[in-house]
Amino acid sequence: MSTEPGIFSRQYAAATTTFAVVMFLTGFAALAVVPILPTAAQDLGGVSLFPMVAGCFVAASLLGGVLGGHWADRSGARRPLALGMILAVFTLLVSASSVSIWQLAVGRFVDGLAAGMVAVSVTTAIGQSYPEYLRPRMLAMMSASWVIPSLVGPPLAGVVAELWSWRVVFYGLAALTVLPALALVVVLRGSTAKDRDAMPADVPPAEERAARPPLLVAALLSLGAALGQYGVSKWDLYHLVFVAVGIALLVVFAPRLLPRGTWRSARGLPTAVLLRGLTSGTYFTVEALVPLMLITEREVAAVVVGVAFTASAVLWAGASWVQGKLLQHVARHRLVTVGALIMTASVAFAVAGSFSSLPPVTAAVAMPLAAVGMGLLDPCVTVLSLQHSARHRQGHTTSAMQTNMNLGQVVVLALATAVLNACLAIGASGLDGYATAFTLLLVPTALVALLAVRARSN
Repeated sequence: MSTEPGIFSRQYAAATTTFAVVMFLTGFAALAVVPILPTAAQDLGGVSLFPMVAGCFVAASLLGGVLGGHWADRSGARRPLALGMILAVFTLLVSASSVSIWQLAVGRFVDGLAAGMVAVSVTTAIGQSYPEYLRPRMLAMMSASWVIPSLVGPPLAGVVAELWSWRVVFYGLAALTVLPALALVVVLRGSTAKDRDAMPADVPPAEERAARPPLLVAALLSLGAALGQYGVSKWDLYHLVFVAVGIALLVVFAPRLLPRGTWRSARGLPTAVLLRGLTSGTYFTVEALVPLMLITEREVAAVVVGVAFTASAVLWAGASWVQGKLLQHVARHRLVTVGALIMTASVAFAVAGSFSSLPPVTAAVAMPLAAVGMGLLDPCVTVLSLQHSARHRQGHTTSAMQTNMNLGQVVVLALATAVLNACLAIGASGLDGYATAFTLLLVPTALVALLAVRARSN
């Protein structure tokens, strides 16, 4: 019987509980807010600007990830984590009190900034606080922390918005988050000195651990992501200008925030970062377009889509637990390949579900199946990236992973949306457009399956 301590042993229990609470609150806020955003935009008279509101979050998380990763390398992950939690409370209050669509956009931007800092800080803290054999289990725990929010958050937010107001949802989430955020600040402040004393002797001084972050580059990259997401909302010359500017900014500035060789899949860390972008982009495109097709083209009841969302969250957590507990001795890159093949099957279901001759549930299966693939491969990609990083550079690594994850979401979703809108512009039916867009997603999943071996640890 192994005597190695687990994630809830006396040595790690406090850190495990803290991280789990942080991810629970983050997941609850994220999943509860998203379903009520269209209602808020309509109430504020800004439906036409809703793509901008939605894009602000992803765009800002790029900048938040860079800030959080750099800060974590210089002084540990605790301070950016605490600040991210405080900002999360602040942005909920900003959004709740919105008097215009622009104020709501600002709230979502700050929320994305906070989310980027929290996500990078938690991943970095796991790399800094746990030995390698416990990291897959902790990453599985982070996924499991989203299960209850996925079951409770969306329906509860819908009921509150229906009975009272969407503003009450934001205010309620702020009240729910403020006390744990303050408690986290106190706990982390008390442990800073202990962590500093425990820092290994081979870690360079703070001023040598990380160069000044490329904040202007990150800001311009965030701007490019926001412009790109806004531009693909319609198919006309005006919006194409935004798309062109957004693409130009991404092409010029994205390589500066990623490991050298990322886009050509150089062995090791660059490939791990590339895989994160391809997989997250594919998954979130499926999550965005499949429900849209089911409701608008296949006339499926919203409750069916809600069940698919809930099943996806539960299965993601379950698959993540399996890879961390039952498959912990399997090579990580092999699990990435298996997960990518499952996602390929998911995309095939989405394509098949776009044919009117097949039942709509065929497409609905794509969402939970894609979640199984992501639950297997996503923690493995993170573990591989940490294996390729020195301890004092793990903040930089997780920042790059977060950056490419968001870039993947922006780029893959934008390409699929552009293909869909192009098909509609030439007179194709809605279902034909979706079938073409989903077929495009077979490319990134196939690439992940083929390139996973290049990310393996020596």
